[in-house]
Amino acid sequence: MIITEQTIALLDQTEELTDLIEASESFQTYIQTKAARLASQEAKEIEREFLKMKEDYEYVQRFGKHHPDHDRIKKEMHLIKRRLDVQPEIAAFKKAERNLDKLLGEVSELLAHSVSPKIKVPTGNPFFDEGGCSGGGSCGGGGSCGCAV
Repeated sequence: MIITEQTIALLDQTEELTDLIEASESFQTYIQTKAARLASQEAKEIEREFLKMKEDYEYVQRFGKHHPDHDRIKKEMHLIKRRLDVQPEIAAFKKAERNLDKLLGEVSELLAHSVSPKIKVPTGNPFFDEGGCSGGGSCGGGGSCGCAV
C-alpha cells in the first residue's frame, strides 16, 4: 500500500473518530462497569462457579440424557446462569456492552453506507444478517445480495 497524503488524512480522521467514541457516554459507561465487574468479589465468585459448571455441563452433554447426572447438571447450570445474569455488576456490564456494541454498529453502518448502500454490515440482528442485507432485506437489487424481496 502506497501511503499518500489522502491516506494520512484518512488515518488522522480515523483517530479523531476513535477519540470521539472513547469520549462517548456509552464507552465511558462500558469502562466503568467493566472495572466494577472486575473489582466485585461476588461477580468473580459467580463467574468461577459458572465456568466450573460449564465444564461439567459440556462433559455431561457429550453423553446426553444417558448420563446419570444429566438432569441435575442441566438444572444447576440454569440456576448458576440465572445468578450470573442478575448479579448487579455483571448485569450492568452486559447492558453497557450491548449499548457500546449498538453504537459501534451504527457507526460501522454509517461509514459503509456512505461509501455504498450495497455494502453489507453485520448488525448483530440475525433477522437482518441472515438475509445478507444490512438494510433489512431491501437491497433494491432484485435479491442479488441474497435477501428476500
